[in-house]
Amino acid sequence: MMNASTGRRSGGSGRLRAASTALCLFAGALTATVAGASPAAALTPPVSLTADDLTTWQTNGIVWSMAATDGVVYAGGTFSTVRPPDAAAGTSEEPAVNFAAFDAATGVPTGCDLSFTLSSGTATVRALALSPDGETLYAGGRFGAVNGVGVSNIVAVDTATCTPRQDFKISVSATVRALDVTADTVYLAGDFTSVGGRTRSSFAAVTTGADLLPWTANADEVARAVQVTPDGQHVALGGDFFTVNGTTSHALAVVDATTGALTRSYPGFIPNTSTVQDLTTDATGLYTANEGTGGGVFDGRIAIDLDDYQQRWRDTCLGATQAVLVHSGVLYSGSHAHDCSSMGGFADQPRRHLLAQSVDDPTLLPWFPDTNDGIGEPVGPRVMTQTDKGGRHYLWVGGEFTTVNGGGQQGLTRFADGPDTGAPWVPNVSLSTVTPGQIDVNWQTSFDTDDGELTYRIYKDGASTPVHTVTGYSLFWDRPQLKWTDTDVAVGETHSYRITASDGTNTSAKSPAQSATVAASTQAYPARVLSDGASLYWRYDEGTSTFAADTTGGLDNGFLRNAPAYRQTPAAIAGSSTAIGFDGASEYAYSNKRHTQPTRFSVETWIKTTTTRGGKVIGFGNLSMQNSTRYDKQVYMANNGRLVFGIYSGGYRTVTTTGAYNDGNWHHVVATQGTGGMALYVDGQLRASNFLYTSNENYPGYWRVGGDNLASWPNRPTSNFFAGQIDETAVYPTALSASTVSAHYALRTAE
Repeated sequence: MMNASTGRRSGGSGRLRAASTALCLFAGALTATVAGASPAAALTPPVSLTADDLTTWQTNGIVWSMAATDGVVYAGGTFSTVRPPDAAAGTSEEPAVNFAAFDAATGVPTGCDLSFTLSSGTATVRALALSPDGETLYAGGRFGAVNGVGVSNIVAVDTATCTPRQDFKISVSATVRALDVTADTVYLAGDFTSVGGRTRSSFAAVTTGADLLPWTANADEVARAVQVTPDGQHVALGGDFFTVNGTTSHALAVVDATTGALTRSYPGFIPNTSTVQDLTTDATGLYTANEGTGGGVFDGRIAIDLDDYQQRWRDTCLGATQAVLVHSGVLYSGSHAHDCSSMGGFADQPRRHLLAQSVDDPTLLPWFPDTNDGIGEPVGPRVMTQTDKGGRHYLWVGGEFTTVNGGGQQGLTRFADGPDTGAPWVPNVSLSTVTPGQIDVNWQTSFDTDDGELTYRIYKDGASTPVHTVTGYSLFWDRPQLKWTDTDVAVGETHSYRITASDGTNTSAKSPAQSATVAASTQAYPARVLSDGASLYWRYDEGTSTFAADTTGGLDNGFLRNAPAYRQTPAAIAGSSTAIGFDGASEYAYSNKRHTQPTRFSVETWIKTTTTRGGKVIGFGNLSMQNSTRYDKQVYMANNGRLVFGIYSGGYRTVTTTGAYNDGNWHHVVATQGTGGMALYVDGQLRASNFLYTSNENYPGYWRVGGDNLASWPNRPTSNFFAGQIDETAVYPTALSASTVSAHYALRTAE
């Protein structure tokens, strides 16, 4: 049985972990790796629910609890009205005092009206759970009356008549935050210290006739979740507590369903800075939703095997998980996840509030509908429930959000197992003619909110039939570059290409046509860069897109942020190539792939500027969509136009040119570090060096061009961002020799 209640903390508790609002991108384990070939198949099990939200009535406040059966969804919380899906706040509202019931298939209220009130203070419904036969709905929270009839923080409702049962009356001394129900027992969790006039600390059990049971599982802090195991023999407990029945067990415990005696304690299993907010089970597992605050927190999810209550897996996403639910082998969760990089996921992207994982593996699955944080204690989703109706399965989500998938929607939303109506993003395309007699078609894989593996079709010269079809796997934070080479061309011919992305049901529009002319001879400069072992090479020959194609076989494409100026001419290298222009304020590029520390490296690029505010030209940083917090292996320009090459090795180690290079001309810049130390070359000549420093700071990161943090570095310029043109950026896994650097510079006019 799914525990539809999720006990939640009241406002002002201060337990929510502060999440970064900045942006970052992490290229983790889920990447396409082979040019022109299908990458690894999508993870199993498949996510059967689409990410398309369905029209649903809304609340004017927070939904804290839900339960569902036979196509009816019950919602409780802290709100006073409901309104139609498209109605703005304050319009077309109907009274609904902390409770409403909805048709699962239409999202429309059923007419079951209950009013939960309190004589003083704010009433709230924090827990809802149905009896196994669906005939009784149990509600817990902080309230003193239902439809005017006095109760004490808990009530049983006859679902057939939508009226409180008069034969279920028992007093609970404080807020009930979670409930679970068997055929004869109601388990309670919350803030209370007594039930029915008898001492019960945070957990209690009563009969379905409201008689207090001797079951005792006293905890020393607030209880937030309670879940009966599928065999009915045990009860899992979650909350803030540190002891249960006097035995150390922080945030999680398993007790006997009849006596409350500890079956399994978990000392040190969850950090003291974290709590369990929700629990659910399937046939083989128990799953936790965790939230923390302060240092060393655990905010993710844990899967525990029911046969021995040992951990199956845990994820380490940061972002206050509030709700968990299992459907068809997939664990769905609500949170405001903002950093899953420690487990191969995204880093500080915009917060993601709805996630999916296999019950057997914590790796994030491709299901990314989204809400905002919303109102109150902003996390977004707070509770989930599920039910079937009319042959379709529905997942309902409640919380404090006010938008869903970018559109206005407050408090409630729902998803189903079809139809899928969302098309993938249009691919970004770039063409390369570095090699004579062929055209390389490069593209950045797209993103679809509920499909990881997409099919790409390439159309040539306006034809309606594709010339090539291939699949590729991508996620919103990891959109690898794919490549197909057209050899069915002749020297001097011009050909155009467009690409679509399809999830099997929906297909994107065709990308804008890109044209290229087949080269007759090898281009000397790029050919030398490639032959000298570049592992990343961005030529910036794209049009208006967010994509910088990597010309190497590594396919480490760049993301162009904040719309830099494309197709700048004249470029640094003679021929048909173009450069890119950065504004010195917010524009930059970063690599899709996250790299381990490069212990030996060279960075090479061309720059052209007249700035007097300096800025970072190229560097290595731990973040991608905001200013990094760890950053070195960088070349930056000081306000006076001098270039600085710096690494961090027990301190800031820099070498600086004596000349200025902000004269409005193109300059070739290469910085290397290897066994011979640090070297900075400009226009083919060694301008500064230091043989003492052969190591740099060890952290994973991204190559960034055009801007990143420069705080605390010597001769820090006014701007972190470079204002000027940049071209032909390359990164090498070795330190280039002086003769190689000189040879590259000499090839500038050899095209």
